Amino acid sequence: MAGPLEGIRVLDLTRVLAGPYATMVLCDLGAEVIKVERPDGGDMARGTGPFIDGESSYFLSLNRGKKSVILDLKDEQGKRLFLELVKKCDVLVENFVPGVMDRLGVGYEVVKEHNPRIIYASVSGFGQTGPYTKRPALDIIVQGMGGMISITGEPGGPPIRPGASLGDIAAGLFTAVGILAALHERERSGQGQMLDVAMLDCQLALLENAFARYFATGQVPGPIGTRHPVTTPFQVYETSDGQITVAFVGGAKDQWPLFCALLDRVDLIDDERFQNSWSRTQHYDELNPMIVEGMKKKTSGQWLKELEEARIPCGPVNDIIQVAQDPQVRARDMITEVPHPKGGKVKVVNSPIKLSRTPALVKGPAPGHGAHTKAVLEELLGLDNDVTDPSS
Repeated sequence: MAGPLEGIRVLDLTRVLAGPYATMVLCDLGAEVIKVERPDGGDMARGTGPFIDGESSYFLSLNRGKKSVILDLKDEQGKRLFLELVKKCDVLVENFVPGVMDRLGVGYEVVKEHNPRIIYASVSGFGQTGPYTKRPALDIIVQGMGGMISITGEPGGPPIRPGASLGDIAAGLFTAVGILAALHERERSGQGQMLDVAMLDCQLALLENAFARYFATGQVPGPIGTRHPVTTPFQVYETSDGQITVAFVGGAKDQWPLFCALLDRVDLIDDERFQNSWSRTQHYDELNPMIVEGMKKKTSGQWLKELEEARIPCGPVNDIIQVAQDPQVRARDMITEVPHPKGGKVKVVNSPIKLSRTPALVKGPAPGHGAHTKAVLEELLGLDNDVTDPSS
């Protein structure tokens, strides 16, 4: 079944994570993604472990379903072929440090002369403007500079990086959204445009609550563990045999009496300090020890059963194995298999975008380095076998 982006062709010059994540989303949605790689090894993620039969599992997870073409953009023939491919594509995505594409002679101003309708998406650490524009950036750099690390961890503890690459992944998602918006606008105007996404900008966009609180109160947010800054209870709690999460809906009024009854602390129901979510947060230091004490009196299983029956949002704290085996995850087909380049199959995380008529899906394995060079150049540019191999 065709995906919603069938007929959209993407020229992908990205490497490692932020850019490849964006083009992976587009590929899962049905776009044809042509990954342009340099001759000397291609995407550096190909060398990132762990490996499955010599293939990078990291690269496999981000580049499934794409095609790989080897072109040397520092070579005149490679550049010429690249600009010919530009004419056949709807989108170009790159994540070099600003200025690199211009030095290669394939910046936006050049590319749009060859294809005025192209959506030219540039992902970088700090964007195409500003005093930091020429600086390279990796995930932890922008998480640190953007404030994410400053609010992650336990109070009084050292800075903690979240367990996922939020700097890269957020930029990848915002890039995919921007590309889709630009494609939609092109239907009206007939014109392409440039999309400039900075990883640092995306970190600010993720921290809406932290900035909103700072602008409202003047107080600088800091790390508060797993709790929520304005809603209580809302965190991980220890039980007699593990941990669970409990999360109140901010404006709900019926949850607190039920929760107090389950805690065997009905005396807290009418306590003026704890009458709503904000007041409970204001008196967190007084309230939390009482909740912590009560939560330790039952097992995780008991708590989850009783809280679910009371319609109080809760859940287990799963490790990766438990997530992969979770019946809800399986029911949603969130773990799927793709063929491995050297035989067999490997498991990858599926697309979370569930469309009723044109579903997103993983189209196939990640490509070998340059595996589609000949086929793509023949199909799109009409080159015959007498043309010099651009990978040589």
